Amino acid sequence: MAIKITEECINCGACEPECPNNAIYEGGVEWAIADGTTVKGSYTLIDGSEVDAAAKQSPLSMDTYYITPNKCTECQGFHEEPQCASVCPVDCCVPDDMYQETVDALMARKERLHS
Repeated sequence: MAIKITEECINCGACEPECPNNAIYEGGVEWAIADGTTVKGSYTLIDGSEVDAAAKQSPLSMDTYYITPNKCTECQGFHEEPQCASVCPVDCCVPDDMYQETVDALMARKERLHS
């Protein structure tokens, strides 16, 4: 499943540079599939909608750092554990129960993002 950042986030920013998928953004910042990936053109999001990979999407949080589940792979294929969780000083990077996915699904996302 994807990782989420809870309201306990202190906005230290330690997690953002650790993400190999560039799935972590500062609160209020728009995100795009193309940011930090090799994706170009059309991309299907988790909800089934199609977007241009370079199109900016609305922030998922205005106040704290957030992780877009459309790019999170729990660091599968990169690291043994989610790097955001390993560096967070307040343990606010936790599994997101809304996005339960298998390792195979996470690895497939990694391949789509970095083909």
